[in-house]
Amino acid sequence: MFVRKIITILLIFTVNLSFGQNTVRIYHTNFITVFDTLKKYPVLVEWWTTKAMVNCSTPLKRKNNFKADPKLPIHTDIDKDYVNSGKDRGHMMPAADNLCQTQQIQDECFYFSNISAQYHRLNSGDWKRLETFLRNESKKKDSIKVWAGNIGEIQKIGRVSVPKQCWKVFYVKKDKKFRAFLFENDLSIQNGFEDNEVPIQKIEKLTGFTFR
Repeated sequence: MFVRKIITILLIFTVNLSFGQNTVRIYHTNFITVFDTLKKYPVLVEWWTTKAMVNCSTPLKRKNNFKADPKLPIHTDIDKDYVNSGKDRGHMMPAADNLCQTQQIQDECFYFSNISAQYHRLNSGDWKRLETFLRNESKKKDSIKVWAGNIGEIQKIGRVSVPKQCWKVFYVKKDKKFRAFLFENDLSIQNGFEDNEVPIQKIEKLTGFTFR
């Protein structure tokens, strides 16, 4: 209960947003998502990763319980669109950031409102490496605010748009510093997430979001 109260307070720290008519903003326990009902992916997911969320003696076992978001059931009922598509169901807020929570909270992370179609090379490569880096940083520095999202379309898998680019911005509260990363969603060689760092202004220009 204490951790949930802390997360609720921290989520007040947000971003200035301007959304289109096809987006829906949804609140869950540990994250907020803005889901594009036409592209069928989140344009923005925001959350805090804290030491208490990722550093515990008995983490839950991961369950790949992908399913529609009950707060947007029709537009996120897209599991079948991924079948035989060759694309991963890539998390925005990582599943591993929720393993010290309850099973219900972990299950929320597997809603398709938190998922985009990613090439496996990205999802298991630099995208994952950055997720791991942020968890390790949160164990040392505690609270890290993270925003992640998707841009564009390179193809369709069923009704789902495969984004051209995936991005992530984070703010380390202890250091009072922002960093931003932009990833091509393709089969390019994964040289380490540091090679994808960009000025935060580039993400702001591409997305229309202003980070604070």
